[in-house]
Amino acid sequence: MKNLAVIEWIRFFLSAGLLLFGMSIFFLEVFGTYRFKYVLNRMQIAATGDTLGIGLCLLGLMIANGWNWVTAKLALVIVFLWCASPVSSHMISRLQMFTDKRILDHCHIVMIRRKQKNKGGKQENADI
Repeated sequence: MKNLAVIEWIRFFLSAGLLLFGMSIFFLEVFGTYRFKYVLNRMQIAATGDTLGIGLCLLGLMIANGWNWVTAKLALVIVFLWCASPVSSHMISRLQMFTDKRILDHCHIVMIRRKQKNKGGKQENADI
């Protein structure tokens, strides 16, 4: 009987720790979204925070709930979010890259390639 109570306390502290860690990731995500000025940096921190924060919070809920069908459904939600969030972030970043004309001011790699391409003195826009 005493071992079962210890296991329940371990489960409680583990699930509470994962929930608190997931919520702190969400807080850092909100702070980072307002801190960064460039849209691709904001999108990256939001996608990372969503994937990691939601994953940790749902994992904490799975541990708190025990092993049953609800836990299996929460695991499927984690798998779906880990597949959907990076894909949607990638599509948003590609849209930003192709529609923003000021992107060359923000991309250091493009600027280096432009300098290497234009050693003859001509100014051209290098598209990636």
